[in-house]
Amino acid sequence: MFWPLDGTIILLIPAIALSIYAQFAIRSAYAKWSKVHSSVGMTGRQVAENLLRQNNIFDVEVEEVGGTLSDHYDSRAKKIRLSSEVYRSTSLAALGVAAHETGHAIQHATAYAPLNVRQSLFPVANIGSTWGFWLFLIGMFVSSFNFLMDIGILLFAGAVLFQIVTLPVEFNASSRAMAQLSNGGYLRADEISGAKKVLNAAALTYVAAAAMAILQLVRLLLIRGND
Repeated sequence: MFWPLDGTIILLIPAIALSIYAQFAIRSAYAKWSKVHSSVGMTGRQVAENLLRQNNIFDVEVEEVGGTLSDHYDSRAKKIRLSSEVYRSTSLAALGVAAHETGHAIQHATAYAPLNVRQSLFPVANIGSTWGFWLFLIGMFVSSFNFLMDIGILLFAGAVLFQIVTLPVEFNASSRAMAQLSNGGYLRADEISGAKKVLNAAALTYVAAAAMAILQLVRLLLIRGND
């Protein structure tokens, strides 16, 4: 057996294919709807700041960062970080992304349970994704350290759990975003679908990541069982 090129690698093919498609989908959707500007004429920054105020959140800042699709909410710093393309743009894509990240800030402010669970799992997930495979490999190739395979699996399982918990967090943030954009009058009825398509494509990347993590864990378990 020569891992990682053993037969179990076939298990990863569906997840790899989904990951490739998800990356294509988000880039395609973003490219398309970033060229269509909203009738309200507000930028991503303005929308995010307005939504924060409307939800009585006054301790979160909105700031511009570099990169493409680098948008995120930093719960520790209490900052919504938007890429320049989102921060300064009035496009449907920009408003959807800005509202999505604001959705995370709202989750944080309202102590949304899945977000709290994900935050508590982050240290374990970080260790598991970094060291899980290495410990597994050492245990597999060095017989006297065979027990490290089990430790590696346990650590990686923490990273898998993090990916699974991420799904409801991201789906909920997108759901909040669309409701806020629609109910707040930031998007007309005929503009909603464009922003939604961008967020749906983004959500697919998280589904792909979770699928890859789960299948990787199954693969490790199979290799361990055959060892």
